[in-house]
Amino acid sequence: MLKRFPHYKQKDQMDCGATCLRMIFKYYGQIVSIQKIRKLCQTTKEGVNLLGISEAAEKLGFRTQGIRLSVDQLQEIELPCILHWNQNHFVALYKIRRGKYYVSDPATGLMVYEEKVFTNNWFSTKELHAGLSLVLSPGPTFYQLGDEEAELKLGWGKIFSYFYKYKKLFIQLILGLLIGTLLQLLTPFLTQSVVDIGINTKNINFINLILIAQLMLFIGQTSVSFIRSWILLHITTRVNISILTDLLIKIMRLPMHFFDLKTHGDIMQRMNDQQRVESFITGDTLTSLFSLLNMVVFGTLLLVYNKIIFLVFFVATVLYTVWILVFMQYRRELDYRRFKIASENQTYMVEMIQSVKDIKLNNAQKQKRWVWEGLQAKLFKFKVESLSLSQYQSIGSLAINQVKNIFITYIAAKAVIEGELTLGGMMATQYIVGMVSSPVESLLGFMQSYQDAKISLERLNEIYQTEEEENVQMDYVQKLSEDTTIEMRNLTFRYYGAGNEPIFNTINLTFPAGKTTAIVGASGSGKTTILKLLLRFYEYESGEILVGGKKLEHIDHHLWRDSCGSVLQENYIFADTIQGNITVNDGLIDEGKIERAIEIANLTEFIEDQPFGLSTKIGTAGKGISQGQKQRLMIARAVYKDPSFIFLDEATNALDANNEKIIIEKLDRFFRNRTVIVVAHRLSTVRNADKIIVLDRGKIIEEGTHVELAAKKGYYYDLVRNQLELGN
Repeated sequence: MLKRFPHYKQKDQMDCGATCLRMIFKYYGQIVSIQKIRKLCQTTKEGVNLLGISEAAEKLGFRTQGIRLSVDQLQEIELPCILHWNQNHFVALYKIRRGKYYVSDPATGLMVYEEKVFTNNWFSTKELHAGLSLVLSPGPTFYQLGDEEAELKLGWGKIFSYFYKYKKLFIQLILGLLIGTLLQLLTPFLTQSVVDIGINTKNINFINLILIAQLMLFIGQTSVSFIRSWILLHITTRVNISILTDLLIKIMRLPMHFFDLKTHGDIMQRMNDQQRVESFITGDTLTSLFSLLNMVVFGTLLLVYNKIIFLVFFVATVLYTVWILVFMQYRRELDYRRFKIASENQTYMVEMIQSVKDIKLNNAQKQKRWVWEGLQAKLFKFKVESLSLSQYQSIGSLAINQVKNIFITYIAAKAVIEGELTLGGMMATQYIVGMVSSPVESLLGFMQSYQDAKISLERLNEIYQTEEEENVQMDYVQKLSEDTTIEMRNLTFRYYGAGNEPIFNTINLTFPAGKTTAIVGASGSGKTTILKLLLRFYEYESGEILVGGKKLEHIDHHLWRDSCGSVLQENYIFADTIQGNITVNDGLIDEGKIERAIEIANLTEFIEDQPFGLSTKIGTAGKGISQGQKQRLMIARAVYKDPSFIFLDEATNALDANNEKIIIEKLDRFFRNRTVIVVAHRLSTVRNADKIIVLDRGKIIEEGTHVELAAKKGYYYDLVRNQLELGN
């Protein structure tokens, strides 16, 4: 007998390859966390290729073979295997039987295809009657992996801990729930008394008394509900801020490369997920607690009033519950699709807003709008499916409820006619049935909300389970050495992604303390990568980086970045004042430092021309600035930090010749006794460097001063000849 194939949903749009591999691990009895598989697959923002999946599988004990197969050959290989699907996706094929192909798709679920539909999706082109496949079989080390399913770092225990400090308020809420239930418990007895005593005895005074009592009960219930709403608002607002703050703290602690792997939409949708979790805890949980209490109390009361009616109600409730639960799996699948579509939509909207100038310059409005309309069409299709599911669920639920109510009304009316129940008793029974039905619907709604919150919690843990930039167990160096020499020893680095060749292979570099070192070379030679490695954007594969003899990875991240001033090509202008953009993280502004930064960056005239001087708003929330002005602001930001280390990447390439000359002269004075690394294409900026390193394809091909390298008439000479007019 074939065992059931395990299925996992992909948590990210680009997670299909890693998720397929995770399913196959589970099929063979091994549980490996998606984080580990994703890391070994080297999944990037663009996804993963078959080579990456193969390398990850082999590192974890599989034997793999990536080959193109025909449909006939597919019948002969060992299943499950991974197929390249629709040229942009991966699925797991786990069974072929009687011309049907059983596929586990991480995006949509377990699917069964006829051969024609299957081949249309699998074959890359109609002309090529073969599809790309990754055949896997467990190797000798496979079963030594052990069970390492990662536990949720953000679990329900931690979520509930946010509410612990408000335990006194929760006691008040529970007390309010009890009082509300007791007040509601009196209502059916009062209704029965009005009919059986007041009306039958024609005692208007008694009826007036009972109605006054009902009015007082209404006032009491309303007051309790009013107070409960205010208490809930107080708790939910504070808890929501706490959860979101902790999430932002966690995001800010993640390594730089995390943000290279996630789209804007992915991260924003996860931040929305925390609101669903918080809403579930503060809203549905307390409401369901109240409903459960009502159901127990009024259910017992219904049993006392009429056992047959209770039995009918119980059977109908079981049918109602089963009907709702049937749709839970479909709701889960729809929620994953909703997340994917919403993420795509949000990412594209951010991209369109940020690139609107380029869109208009290239007259691409129509094409970009069509892409957006395509996303809206997918969103509409999803909403249609979601509405259909909701309607099927609602129709069945309403039918069961309506039939139940008709049966109960018939039984109660028959009991009144036969003298087994008074008319007041019938009205009280109907009220009790209504009071029990509402909690049942509420509890089933609670189950759906729990499912949504659980899915959201799983997605949030994609963030919480990611290793932080700083290891809390590591004892980092908290003080830098007076020697500010930087060394790269036998350093090997390649960008994340399967199949990428090393940018550097055992490279050795020295940046002398208190000196200015310039790095030059053609585009793609690795100049910017060196700066990013020094600023700890990425981890290198092997070798070491030393700062004053201490390994860079042993130095506290905050200490190191506080000691570094940098001007990179992708620096960001915040929606803040000019002063805020220069000082950034400094709460207490140093007037002397900001004046010096403005003077060195030659910003005095620019600031004087602004309507509010340093307090002028710039960025997305204020005045637009040119690339040259932006670059000068970035130089001022780096200078303001008064750092020991300065890293400049094309820091003056957007400046006019006059501004460049003035700023370079001022920077040369500022650079004294600081360790400076300058990357430049405009080679006039490196003439005065103490040392020039020439890179080509990640290798050092020349080293020396400007005069020495020019005299060699080698690679550097060719680079600068035209710009500096050296002649032949």
